[in-house]
Amino acid sequence: MKRFEKFIKSILENRAKKKIVLIATAVLFLLSLLMFPTKIVLAKMLPGKSDNTFSIYIDAPAGSSVVQTKEVATCAMDILQEESQILHMELFLAHGIPLDYAGLVKGSGMKQTQNVAEISVNLTDKKTRKEPSYLMVQRLRPIVQEACEGIVDGTSIKFVEQPAGPPTMASVVVEVHGQDNAKISQIALQVASILSDTKGLVDVDILGDKIYQKYSLELDKERAARSGLDVAQVNQMLYLAFEGMVVGYKNTPDSTDQIPIFLVLDSDSKSLHSSSKEALYTKLSSLEMMNQSGMLVPLSQLVTIKEVDSSPIIMHKNLSRMANVIAETDMVSQVYPLLDARAQMIEYFSDDYVVTKEPGMSTYMFDLHLEDKKTGEKFLLRWDGEMKVTLDTFRDLGGAFIAALVLIFLLLVVYYKSFVLSGTVLLGSFLSIIGVIFGHLVADIVTRDTFFLTATSLIGFIALMGISSRNSLLLIDFAKSLMIDHGIEKKQAIAIASATRAKPIALTAIAIILGSTLLAGDPIFGGLGVALISGTVAAVFVSLLFVPILMDNSKAMDFTPIKNDRSN
Repeated sequence: MKRFEKFIKSILENRAKKKIVLIATAVLFLLSLLMFPTKIVLAKMLPGKSDNTFSIYIDAPAGSSVVQTKEVATCAMDILQEESQILHMELFLAHGIPLDYAGLVKGSGMKQTQNVAEISVNLTDKKTRKEPSYLMVQRLRPIVQEACEGIVDGTSIKFVEQPAGPPTMASVVVEVHGQDNAKISQIALQVASILSDTKGLVDVDILGDKIYQKYSLELDKERAARSGLDVAQVNQMLYLAFEGMVVGYKNTPDSTDQIPIFLVLDSDSKSLHSSSKEALYTKLSSLEMMNQSGMLVPLSQLVTIKEVDSSPIIMHKNLSRMANVIAETDMVSQVYPLLDARAQMIEYFSDDYVVTKEPGMSTYMFDLHLEDKKTGEKFLLRWDGEMKVTLDTFRDLGGAFIAALVLIFLLLVVYYKSFVLSGTVLLGSFLSIIGVIFGHLVADIVTRDTFFLTATSLIGFIALMGISSRNSLLLIDFAKSLMIDHGIEKKQAIAIASATRAKPIALTAIAIILGSTLLAGDPIFGGLGVALISGTVAAVFVSLLFVPILMDNSKAMDFTPIKNDRSN
C-alpha cells in the first residue's frame, strides 16, 4: 500500500500528471457517448431469446384457396425437414395455433380463412443445441422465402419467435389512421414499400384484408318456386356441392351428445378446374335436383352468377379507422431502422402531403401527421410495437436514473453541507458509464452475434451508482478524519485514504464481478451482468485515481485540524 500511496501523492503533486488523468477520463467519457450515434454499440429493449420452438406464419393473397396455401406450406416444410436440429413440425391449415403465447399477441389465433396457415416447429433442447433459435431463424428465413413465396404471387412468409420480453404485435408497427379506407390502404402500401427497402427490416406485411374479385351466387326464388323446388333444398345442395353438410346424426352410449354425420364430395367433384366464371357455370350445370314432378332441374337455371368485390374487415383503434403495417428486425435494434424509415417517409410523402412531426418529447414523439395538399384529408402514421416499448422503457429507466442522481445529490448535500463535495461524489459515480459502454463493446467483439445495450444493462448501471458513491464517500470521510483528527496535510491525507481504502474497494469489486459472471452468459440478463462487471472495474479506477484529484482541487476539502489544549 505504501507504493500506491506514493503513486497517488506523486500524481497530486504534479500538475502535468493530474491533467493527463483528467483529460484521459474526459476523452474516454466522450468516446463512450459517441458509440451510440456511430452505432459501435447498439441499444435494444432485449436481445434474442433462444427457445425450443418457433412458428412460421403463411399469409397467401386474399382469396387464395386452401389448396394453394397448403402448397406453400408444404414447400416450407420440405426445406425444414433437412434440418437435423428440428424434432418435428405440425401444420395448422386455414387457422393459427390455438393457445400460443406469440399467437395470442399477434392475433394468429383469430385467423380462420383459407389463405392462412401456421407451422409449429419444435427443436432439440437449447442446452444441447449449438445454434440458438434466433440465429437459426435468421439463417432459414431467406432460404424459405426465396423458395416458397413465389409459388403464389403476393404470399408473405414470416418467422415468429416466442417474445423474450413484453409481448408486442411485431418489432416495428406503423398504424395508419384516417377516415377513407381506400386512402388508408394506399398509404399502408406505400409505408410497407419503404419498410421493405429499409436495411435491417424483414417480414414486412400489412395486417388487413385486400379487396379481391369473387363470385356471388344469387338464388332466383321465384324461378325456384315455379320449378317446384324449395329454397332451403336449393341452398342445401349448394352447400353440399362446395362445402359439405350434415345429413344425419349418430347416437352412442359413449357420448352424451349426438354425433353429426357430415357428407362432403370428393376433391375432384368439389373443386373447379379453373377460377373462371365459365368453370363455375359448368359446375352448376352438372348439379341437378329433382322437383315435385320428378323432373331434373340444373342449378344453373336457378342461380345467377355475379362478379363482386370482397368485403374487407375494417379495423378500428380508439374509434379511428386504421391499418397495421408490421416488420421484424433481423438481429438489429428497432430504433435505427425506424429512424431511417421515418426519414424516407418524410421525404416520400412530402410531395403529396403536408408532413408534420409530433411536437415535443411526448409518448408518440416519432409520429407523423399527413394532410393531403389537394383535399385536406388528414392521416396519422403512429409508431408502435416493440420499438415503442423500447423507447418507453429507456425513457422510464432514464427518468429513474435522473431521480436516483437527484436523491443521491440531495442526501450528500445534507450530509456534507457542501455542493462541491456532493458533486464530486456524483461525478465519480456517473463516470462508471465508461466501463458499462466499453464492456458492451468488448462483449460484442467476443460473442458470435450482436451484443446490445439493453434495458437490463441500464438497470445494472443504476445499481452501480450506489456502489460508486460508496467508494467516494469512504475516501472523502477517511481523508477528512485524517486532516481534522491527526492534522495530516491535505495531499498526504488523500494519498493515505486512497491507499488504505484500495484493498476493501478492490475486494468489494471482485465479489461483484464474480457474482455477476453467472448473469453475463444469460441471453436476457447478459446486459445486466456485463454492466455490473465492466462498470465495477471502471468505478474502481475512477474512485482511486479520478476522485482523489477532484478532492485535491476542491477547496471544500480544506479542513482545519482540531487543537487539543490540555492543562497540567
